[in-house]
Parts: sequence; C-alpha cells; structure tokens
Amino acid sequence: MKLSREEVLTIPNGLTLIRACGIPLFLWLLLGADLKGWSYLVLAIGAWTDYFDGKVARWLHQESRLGAAMDPAIDRLYIAATIVGLALKHYIPWWLVALLVARDFYMLLLLGAYRRRSGEVFSVTFLGKAATFNLLYAFPFLLLSSKSAWGEFAHSFGWAFAIWGLGLYLLAAIDYSRIAAASKRGTHV
Repeated sequence: MKLSREEVLTIPNGLTLIRACGIPLFLWLLLGADLKGWSYLVLAIGAWTDYFDGKVARWLHQESRLGAAMDPAIDRLYIAATIVGLALKHYIPWWLVALLVARDFYMLLLLGAYRRRSGEVFSVTFLGKAATFNLLYAFPFLLLSSKSAWGEFAHSFGWAFAIWGLGLYLLAAIDYSRIAAASKRGTHV
C-alpha cells in the first residue's frame, strides 16, 4: 500500500502529528521538569487537536487511510502516557490505569483477530470517539486538582469526564466486539 504525498501531507495529519509530539513533551514537563501549568497546556492542546483533526479532514476533504490509522493509535498512546504520568504524580488512582490498560490490551487482541479475519481495521465509531473525547478532556482537569476553589471545581469536573469516559470506553469495547463477532459470522452490523 503506497501512500501518495497528498495523502500524507495534510492538515489533519499535521494536527495528529502535533498530538504525537505532545506525548513525550507532556511526560517531560510533568515528570521531569514538574511544570504543572505547561503540562496542562500540552494536554489541552492534545485534546483540541484530537477533536479538530477529524473535523478538518472532513471539511477540507482530506480524509486518508494514514490519518484513519494514525488517529486512534496516537489517541491510545496519548491516553496511556497521560494516565501513567498522572498516576505517578498521584492525580489519578492506579485502578483507573489498570482498567484503561486492560481495555486497550483487550482491544489490541480483538483488533489483531479482526484484522487477520477481515484484512481491515475497525472504523472509528461515534461511541469510541465520544469515549476518547471524554477521557482526553478529563485529564487536563484532573491535573489542575488542588485544594483551591478552582482546583476543587477542576477535580469534580475532571472526575465527571473520567467516569463518563471510562464507561463509554468499556461500552465501545463491547461495540467493537459485536462488530468483530458479526464479521466472523459473515453478517453486517
């Protein structure tokens, strides 16, 4: 599968690349330099670019196979790096990390089986996108948690997004399982 230059060098792919570059930057800012404000800014930019890359791709008619494969992969890496960083700094509990990692490991196995059977990858569903949206918006707020009035608001708001996102994340895994099972039976969903 050879990709054309026009399919690689697109604005949406650039936004996704910015999000990818934010992963090590976030970890360094949070864990190495201990710069909470800058860490927050990188997380917020990551969430915005995740929201806008798909919108821009459709608006500019720049959808691509590369973008469709890169976006969810970068989302998973972004979430994994963020939850580990936040857990190491005690902003979130390790049980949340375990649930999210277990879900992603399950999805990795499911995707492998689905790809061997169908030769394709899962199309991103609305439910999966909504789950990722909630999680990517939860983390910046949880990072701002503190004993101040603003910090308490951020903590509550962040946990609302996190719990909602976790629920949707698990439901999305069930939905992808249903899609994989239907493909195994040769039916369409």
